[in-house]
Amino acid sequence: MSHTPAEQFEKISSVIFPSAADAAAALAREVRALIEAKNAAGKPAVLGMATGSTPVPFYRELIRLHTEEGLSFKNVITFNLDEYFGLIRDHRESYFRFMQEQLFKHIDIPAENIHLPDGTIALDAVFDHCAAYERAIADVGGIDLQILGIGRTGHIGFNEPGSPKDSPTRLVPLDRITRQDAAADFLGEENVPRFAITMGVGTILRAKKIVLMAWGENKSEIVARAVEGEENEAVSASFLQSHANSRYFLNTAASSALTRVKLPWLVGRAEWTPQETRRAVCWLSTKEGKPILKLLDEEYNENGMAELLTRYGRAYELNIDIFNRQQHTISGWPGGKPRADDSNRPERALPFPKTCLVLVPEPQDDVVGMGGTIERLVSQGHEVHIACLASGDLRVTDAEALRFARVLSETAEIDHARWAEALRFAAGIIEEIEAKGMFGDPQPRLRELKSLIRRGEARDAAQSMGVAANNVHFLDLSFYAEGRYRQFKLSTKDAARIGSLLDKLKPHQIYLTGDLADPSSVQGMAFASFRQAWSERTTAPWRANCRIWLYRGHQKEFEPHEIEMAVPMSPDQLARKLSAAQKFQTHTLTENLDGSRNKHIAELYDALGMAEYEAIEVFRRWME
Repeated sequence: MSHTPAEQFEKISSVIFPSAADAAAALAREVRALIEAKNAAGKPAVLGMATGSTPVPFYRELIRLHTEEGLSFKNVITFNLDEYFGLIRDHRESYFRFMQEQLFKHIDIPAENIHLPDGTIALDAVFDHCAAYERAIADVGGIDLQILGIGRTGHIGFNEPGSPKDSPTRLVPLDRITRQDAAADFLGEENVPRFAITMGVGTILRAKKIVLMAWGENKSEIVARAVEGEENEAVSASFLQSHANSRYFLNTAASSALTRVKLPWLVGRAEWTPQETRRAVCWLSTKEGKPILKLLDEEYNENGMAELLTRYGRAYELNIDIFNRQQHTISGWPGGKPRADDSNRPERALPFPKTCLVLVPEPQDDVVGMGGTIERLVSQGHEVHIACLASGDLRVTDAEALRFARVLSETAEIDHARWAEALRFAAGIIEEIEAKGMFGDPQPRLRELKSLIRRGEARDAAQSMGVAANNVHFLDLSFYAEGRYRQFKLSTKDAARIGSLLDKLKPHQIYLTGDLADPSSVQGMAFASFRQAWSERTTAPWRANCRIWLYRGHQKEFEPHEIEMAVPMSPDQLARKLSAAQKFQTHTLTENLDGSRNKHIAELYDALGMAEYEAIEVFRRWME
């Protein structure tokens, strides 16, 4: 493949789109052209299909082309990459059911043209079943276009680390990280199947064309490894480098770790904006392992920054400028310090006190991302509100709901007359759980109980951070309440609910997350809902006096050059934050309970030459 100088480190053609929707639309146009060309030749178009949240925008665009523009799929044959082993086809998390709900039942593809591995095949028949799947692909002339996503470990299909380049369709054990990522879908990691049937890497590489899609900043590092690193079994997506016609379709966030995006001065001429200059100096400081103020002229020249150096004359002036800018991000007053010169502070001194609104996609995102800052805002006299946009009930296992129902039932037995209704409710919950089994669809009453459980944890966490109980709001956005993971759809009601709260509070500060998340994730959907509500209030008088600060919940943390406000925490403050995180007992991740991400930021600031702190929470301003 040919490369521009900026793409010199890339071993696979990578196309960067402004958004996932733009990428999905471009790929759907290619599929349409393929179908039409095959129809003209009197042949079927053979598509390899993927599952998960990544292809959802693409499938929705195919449905639009069918319903609005008449694209027919009657002459299309599909082969899916994989299926969980042991799941029946109507299981709520089977890939067969996923494809039916997300695509097949909305288009005119004949049922006999749809092929997926059978997760219910007997263990001793798996080898023959996989061989038959390979023959079925060969019998139709091979796959014309294979659609892929990429997992956190760099896997394609279920080709986990260690999968050989020539591997065929087969039964594979699932990696621990893969099972963790699917835990929310299955209401607990313990419920995630341990095996799956997947097309092999060798099977995938026999496709005539391959397009791998990736969205969101959390995918950026593994995308860079697959595109720019060496081919190796640890990252099965890297094997696409040797395919003659493979491409990556990325949104801006997913491309952010590619060299041409992250370190453009190494592959061509950079645009030396203030942020790019800060990025370059912070990167050089980290690379050389020395504080910013100790960087030398020759180190700039040796790392593609000679042009930048000429703008400042010498390293001394450049170092001082960037050091001061980085140091000015540090503030113990996230709401602004009253009666203080705020010319070099991240936040305004006035008005004081401020009304601060923290928007939380799922309960615990706020504590993980900014628990220490919330406590500080409260202690410094600001009015802090926390709004949980989604209930988080999909994170609560049946076992937790059953435990609460049994406690309620046993309590009611103490006084049947006074607790009769509670006893009936508890009995109904227990019956529902037993009737639906481990993987059935939960009824509204069960989801309501799980919402109340998570809501109680959110209130406890907010209280431990000092937020008043009546300042904790639960918006229960429709996309979440009416959906489930990987299958959320925005509703106009969602923006209206957020907008109503904005109009009521008229905040001076808004904190939120999800701007660079996968657009199909809870965080991505929540951010889109806020953005719509915000854009609908351009003439609201309060909006002009409101600043929006982005934090990271479960997403990748900000890079040093992106940080515009860094709020230090003492050991005691960090301990209180972690104590608040522990209030979420029905679902949490162990990495959220040790403070490592906040300690890491403090270590980065220390390495850049700033003051030494125990931990730091960081923010970036959002400008529409």
